[in-house]
Parts: sequence; structure tokens; C-alpha cells
Amino acid sequence: MASDASTADIPLSEGLSAAIALLKQRFGERLVTHDGIRRQHAHTLTWIDGQPPDAVAFSETTEEVAEIVGVAARCRVPIIAFGAGTSLEGHVNAPRGGICLDLSSMDNLLRLNAEDLDCTVQAGMPRGRLNAYLRDTGLFFPVDPGTEEATIGGMASTRASGTTTVRYGTMRDNVLALKAVLADGRIIETAGRARKSAAGYDLTHLLVGSEGTLGIITEVTLRLHGVPECVVAAIASFPTLASACDTTLAAIAMGLGLARIELLDPLTIGAVNKHGGLALAPLPTLFLEFHGTPEAAKEQVATFEELARSEGATRFTSATDEAERKRLWKARHEALWAVREAWPGLAMLITDVCVPVSRLAECVAETEVDITANGLTAPIVGHVGDGNFHALALHSPGDTEQLAQIRGFAERLAARAIAMEGTCTGEHGIGQGKRELLRLERGEAVNVMASIKNALDPLGILNPDKIFN
Repeated sequence: MASDASTADIPLSEGLSAAIALLKQRFGERLVTHDGIRRQHAHTLTWIDGQPPDAVAFSETTEEVAEIVGVAARCRVPIIAFGAGTSLEGHVNAPRGGICLDLSSMDNLLRLNAEDLDCTVQAGMPRGRLNAYLRDTGLFFPVDPGTEEATIGGMASTRASGTTTVRYGTMRDNVLALKAVLADGRIIETAGRARKSAAGYDLTHLLVGSEGTLGIITEVTLRLHGVPECVVAAIASFPTLASACDTTLAAIAMGLGLARIELLDPLTIGAVNKHGGLALAPLPTLFLEFHGTPEAAKEQVATFEELARSEGATRFTSATDEAERKRLWKARHEALWAVREAWPGLAMLITDVCVPVSRLAECVAETEVDITANGLTAPIVGHVGDGNFHALALHSPGDTEQLAQIRGFAERLAARAIAMEGTCTGEHGIGQGKRELLRLERGEAVNVMASIKNALDPLGILNPDKIFN
């Protein structure tokens, strides 16, 4: 149901109470104002404090989303889309209050076109459940941000990526089309299922990565891939982070068919050893995965081992056993929780940057020096195949001086990456946490982004104070 966003049907001072009353009348128990539910929908995994909405609306269809957005527009009330709350830069916070729109019940697989290698899902579909549905088809959805719970709509909204980017790309590469609700309640479809099109503006990729500020994604058409015939996992330990990064660069330059290549520093290895019951050497370690035919995978593993040994690797092991592979990758995926467990009672500021792969070793080395010089504890993990790494900076809760020091480190890291022609965020997005860094990185282009925002959302109701101040 589209609304005339230019018409102030209800006085601004009465907008919120009017919106809640209208939505309560329409949705009954699916409109919640309970404090506990509200706080759950301000969930954040990093240093940014939670800012709960005034109410939470649970939608089940695109048409219901349009109704809710229409009410928000008439009442001039902020509306924030919510999937699973796994984002890291305060994306789901409600700094101006308003309505949180929970899409978690919109979790259906709508269409599977196996012959075309694509499917369409509702935005609330968790990525882990999608791959469970696809298991018997010989297909899978490859984008892996490290959690099974992340929803497809949230992943599209934040332009998520993860461990498989080096081979399969990011959400930007794997989203074919979207259905979305605009700020005035209009429903649009951005594209069809064709693998290419020259029909007008690319609205699909305008909305992918827009963090819910331009429209609310309700359905996503995804590119699927065939399950590889053979999967081989491997680990390689190195004397330095730089030698691990140099090996990565050499492997990419040779065109090896790497499906995953992840870096964990010694601090993180110690944490995952304890958490996951592993016995890895406390050295910079690459976690790898190779996809292909048995012959091709075996050849790729042998070539990588040769490269790794030439860079001083002290240990190299590989495994095709599914249980062992899953155990290794479970440890990698749980690195964040392992670090939290290893330093109980400490808070964490998680940040990431991405640089051209040729500058990765340099950026990591300079970051190591920064960490040591400032007496910080900040384990490093990374999707090094695409030049992306994370720093997990630990600090005492409530110690404002220490937090300020760590925020200074995060800002220096971002500036370092930008100076190397990289970015202040490889996959976390901007949200609330990196708005100033976006302007440092993109300059006048930020004003162009703001113009697009103002054109599509003139009342500023869609996820306000995200991306822009």
C-alpha cells in the first residue's frame, strides 16, 4: 500500500503513538512494545551501544512490509529492517527510535530453478537453512560470512562476503534480482533472472549494500553453484604473518583454484586450540580449501605446498575426510567466540579493512607494529585471498581511556588501508561505526550517495543515521 510521503496526515508530535496504534490495530500481537523484545532488536556484537526501537513489527509478506512502511511514511516515523542482528557496525540500532521491522518470519524458499542454477528466497531465510534445502540438488549457495544464522536479506543489505570470496565472490556477485519496498510503500522488482541485462539503471546493485537506507529488501534471487566433486582442506603454518601473506599472493598470481584461504595469527590459534580441541602450532596459520576434480585438487594442493615451503612454512597438512574438514572450518568460524572465551570479561572492538592483495603483507606488518607499539591485545584473522583482514581489539568494559586508545588504533588501521588504495571496510559495512571513515575514503562521492538517499527517501525514515551523519 503506497502512501503519499509528502502529506503530513498526522502531526509530527503525534506520529509515533499514531503509528503504533495503527499497526497494533492491524497486526495485533505481531506489533510488540515489550522492553525485552525491543532490546533484542538493538542487538550489536561490537563496541557500539544498543539503541532499541519503540516497537517491533513482525511481517510475513512483502505486502505487509509495504503496509508497515506506508504507516511509517504517513506518520514520519523511522523504520529499521531486522533479520538476525549479526551485523557489526550498529546497523540495526534505532538512534531516533521508531519501528523495527522484523523479517525473520519471511524465511521461505519461493522458487528453485535448478536447471538455471538460481533460486528466489524471502529475505529472512538463514543461509545455513538455504543450503540444507539445497543439499539433495547438487547445488549450494557459496557466500559464507561465518555464521549460519545470517539472513539472505541482511547479507544483501550489507553486501556481505566471507571465507569463499576468493573463488565465488561476494553478495554483489551472487544476487541476480531483488524485490524491495521503497520509503513510500511502493513495491519494486529490480530485475529478472537473466544472467545479463542492459535494461536501464542497475537497481539491484544500488540496493545491495545500501544497509536498508534506500529500500527494504523482501525477496532475493540468488546465483547458485554446483557442489564440487572433490573438496580438500589444508593448513600451513608460517614463521611470520608476512610470509603467510606472501604465499597467498604467489598462489593467487599462479591462478590456483583456491576456494578459501584464511589467516589466523598466533593469538587466535591459541584461542581456537583451546576452544575447538585442536593442537595447531602457535604460529601464523593459513586455513585452505581446494575445490575441483580429485586430480585437479590433488595437483593444486601439491603446488601450494611447494609455494608454502619456499616461504618457510614449517608445517603443511591436508585432508579430504569430511569430518576433519568440518572440524577445522568450525574452529575457523568460531574464532570470534574462541577469542572472547580466551579473554573472559573483556569487551571487543571488531574492525576490518581490505587492500589490494599486493599490499596485504605490508598492511598486516604495519598493523602488527602498531599493535605492539601501543601495548594492545588485538588478534588478527583474515580472508587474505581477497586482501581482507580483521582485528579483534580487546579492552576492559567501562574503561573509556582504553576504548579511546583502541578506537584510535581502528582509525589508524582504516587510514592505512585507504592510503594503500584499499577500503575502511571489506565486509562489515558502514552502519554507525564508520561514517566518518567513509567520507575520508570516498570524499565528494559521499555527497552523491546522500543525493540518492534524499531522492528515494526524502523524509529520511529508512534506517536513519546509518552510512551518513
